[in-house]
This record gives sequence, C-alpha cells and structure tokens, in this order.
Amino acid sequence: MNYNPPQLRTIKVIRYVTPLREGGSLPAIAEGDDEFLYVLKFCGAGQGVKALIAELIGGELARLLGLKVPELVFANLDEAFGRSEADEEIQDLLKFSVGLNLALHYLSGAITYDPVVNTLDAKLASKIVWLDCLLTNVDRTPRNTNMLMWHKELWLIDHGAALYFHHSWNNWQESAKRPFVQVKDHVLLPQASELDEVDAEFKSIVTSERIYNIVNLIPDDWLTDESGNGTPAERREVYAQFLLTRIALSAIFVTEAKNARSAI
Repeated sequence: MNYNPPQLRTIKVIRYVTPLREGGSLPAIAEGDDEFLYVLKFCGAGQGVKALIAELIGGELARLLGLKVPELVFANLDEAFGRSEADEEIQDLLKFSVGLNLALHYLSGAITYDPVVNTLDAKLASKIVWLDCLLTNVDRTPRNTNMLMWHKELWLIDHGAALYFHHSWNNWQESAKRPFVQVKDHVLLPQASELDEVDAEFKSIVTSERIYNIVNLIPDDWLTDESGNGTPAERREVYAQFLLTRIALSAIFVTEAKNARSAI
C-alpha cells in the first residue's frame, strides 16, 4: 500500500453550532474558517488533553491500517470565542479550551452502526478488533459502537477512551504487555474470525517509523502538565514504546481475543 506520512491541517473555529450531548465530554458541532463543519473535541473537557491524544493516535493508526476515519484537524479556539454562549456549562468549557483542540470532519447524514442491521464481513471485523486490542480501546461495545455508516461504508470515530495507561503512567511497560481482557465486550468480536491473518498483515504495516510519525504529531502543549512526568519528547517516546511493545507481543492480545470469542 502507498504510504504518506500523516499531516494534520490546522483550522480556526469561527462558529459554535450545537453541543452533542453524548457522553460526558460535551463535544460540539462547530464551523471552521475553511467553511466545513467539524465535531470539536475540547481540551478543557473531562479527560482533557489525554482524550485528544488517544483520539489522535487511534484515528491516525486506524487510517494507516486502511480503515475509514473522518479527517482529523487541529482546531484553534480564540479566547473571545463563546462569550455570547448562554449555557454556563458550555461557556466554562469554551473558556478552559482556549488554544489547540482536536476536531473530526462532520459526516453529515451518517447513522450509528447497528450490529442488528449491518453485519460486517469477517476480515473487516477482525481488523477493527485487532486495532482496538492494540489501542486498549474499551469503547466499541454493543451499547456504544462508536462506528458510523456513511454512504454505505463503515467509519470509525471516538478513540478518546483508548490508551488508558496514560491516566497513571505508572508501570506503562507492564501495561503494554497485558492482554486486552475487555475485548470480550467488543461489538464485533463474534464476526472477528480472521484475527491471525490480520495480525500477520498489520504487523508488517505498523513499523517503528510509522508509529513515530504518528506520535510526533502530538503537540507539545498536550504533553505538558503539573505532574512533571517527563518532557514532551520523553512522553512521546513512552507512547511510541507502548505501541511498539504491544505490536511485538501482539500474540498475547490476539490469543485473548480468540479465547474470548470461543467463549461466546
């Protein structure tokens, strides 16, 4: 497959359209200065920049693996933005999110993937399960699939709950080696019968260079906090090594997924 290193455009948010009251993070539909609509994820929301980092890494890894993901862009929020917003909760969110945020191109007219209505082929289901095991993404369940059908194709969204090791940073090396036991709740696990084939295919795609190309997209501002747990460069290195360790030991999470599938 042709490979182009990922690059993200930067837009300026010019209009807050409407909140999306799904989950606790209050994302919003907003308009950029390029006149496109985006689903805007705020750095001042619940999990803060860590959710944006997971969204960025997860989305670009999915894209690298040939899965469909809406375009991701950096979204600048001016401090004057939202002063006229009547809702105090939203006004506070905008105030705490001044600066660089993350947004996904809004897929107008898309509908939520329903496993009862749409059955995926085994190869595609296996690809998505493999990706989520790599990312430790707990948020692709029957209750909340975080997938959309748009123009008769499946699109992946919302990777903000992935990479949950970064909420503590302690023992990340051990976390990287663990099986992903939550795969038992994955909405696509019943169809994922080609995990071994996908494992061989994907391990040849997610090279060290490509992993670094993705983690190097993370802005310094998102990698600096009061905890003092390393410089931005050191934190990027942890993300890269976490992913590279999981890829090298993918047999662990593939075996866990196959065992969970056989127990269904």
